[in-house]
Amino acid sequence: MQSKRGKIMEFKDKRVIVSGAALGMGNLICRQFAAAGALVTACDINFEAVETLAQEICAAGGSAIAVRTDVEDYDSIQAAVDAAVEEFGGVDYLINFAGGAATRTFQDFAPFWERKPRLLEWGVNVNLRGALYFSRAVFPEMMKNPGGGVIIGIGSIDSETGTNNVEYGSSKAGIKGLIKALAVTGAPYNIRAVCVIPGPVLTRANMATMPTLLGHAAEPDELTEFVMYMCSDKARSITGSSHLVDSGRACAVPLLK
Repeated sequence: MQSKRGKIMEFKDKRVIVSGAALGMGNLICRQFAAAGALVTACDINFEAVETLAQEICAAGGSAIAVRTDVEDYDSIQAAVDAAVEEFGGVDYLINFAGGAATRTFQDFAPFWERKPRLLEWGVNVNLRGALYFSRAVFPEMMKNPGGGVIIGIGSIDSETGTNNVEYGSSKAGIKGLIKALAVTGAPYNIRAVCVIPGPVLTRANMATMPTLLGHAAEPDELTEFVMYMCSDKARSITGSSHLVDSGRACAVPLLK
């Protein structure tokens, strides 16, 4: 894969599962992994979108399958992992991109003290429990690999700066703890775990207006290429840690608010 910044990463025949693959950075990273030679399992509750994605990847000469996956349901997640193993013979990387703000998803912006319990539940389930479930499901497969595997959790700048979107910020903060625990548990099997924490990324127009120390939001491929670097052998000594890709927003917020 050759990016516009000139980096080259090779993932020939590496087997990657991406949750939240229907849209945004999850969709983009599936295409990038496939272009770099990886075998991609694209997972999302929106099956039509990931089916189209997989078809486009295959038409371009890559390898991908689509699996309808509900990250609130462990059996659905296990079925996705089973499909990846059946199609590609195992799992090398898991990228947990599934997530989102319940307020925006359900267009319900009631204050926290009036928020429906279902929104709170959805926020925790999709942002944290889904990543926990997916990690549990891939672990036995990664343990079989001589080279282990890599699990990527996606955090959020809101867990670093604080937010009034309580269930979102707290569940994203939980990803950092999950990654540390997975790193400890996985180390004897050469399974690495890394948390990547985006700041504003230009997947939505309003991200461009969020103040940062450097004065700009990140392009989507800046974030996805960083995730891919963390999966590569170049990052073989990195595990259990969290990495901000935020243009300095976390340290600038006290000055910019």
